[in-house]
Amino acid sequence: MARSIWPTLSALMRARLVIDKPIGKIAVFIDGPNLHGAARTLGFKIDYRLLLKEFQSRGTLARAYYYTTIIEDQEYSAIRPLVDWLDYNGYTVVTKPTKEFLDESGRRRVKGNMDIELAVDAMEISAHVDEMVLFSGDGDFRSLVEAIQRRGVRVTVVSTISAQPAMVADELRRQADVFLDLRELQPRIARDPVERPLATADRAPKPMMPTKRHTSSL
Repeated sequence: MARSIWPTLSALMRARLVIDKPIGKIAVFIDGPNLHGAARTLGFKIDYRLLLKEFQSRGTLARAYYYTTIIEDQEYSAIRPLVDWLDYNGYTVVTKPTKEFLDESGRRRVKGNMDIELAVDAMEISAHVDEMVLFSGDGDFRSLVEAIQRRGVRVTVVSTISAQPAMVADELRRQADVFLDLRELQPRIARDPVERPLATADRAPKPMMPTKRHTSSL
């Protein structure tokens, strides 16, 4: 009798271990201009609905942050419709006003980035997640990645080396636990070319209670 019962009990115990095993918590950090530039170089546009679903399928998505600057005193901003859509569809949007200026040669430049805001948010949430996914190729984030790793968090960097030149700094790619080429994600997160752009008309109830945060200008 004991011999016939044991395999059943063993199978039940293994099943319970699988059920009780905690699902990894993931935080996604998107450097908006950097991701846009990498995707444009590869010849596709991001479907942010699909991007959210992709990482929800990989674990428990604790938060998805999107960072971008917005030019002040501009009647129309091309990024504004996207920012509004993201805010209503599961992303925590962090923006900062920035200003255009003319450099010494008379060329129009934009001053400002979101590196500090992203780094602060990453450090704050690191105690509550198992993995950080960073969509950026900016080498300035290497020290942040190292600091997050020292806290026991696995870091995946998403950018591309498929373009010429590569869109990711070598030191950032080497520091990451995993480097994921954006080209590999393209079939799962690319927007259908015939689909209309994201618009405020597409707004849906917020599934993750995101927030939009504005930081002061430089």
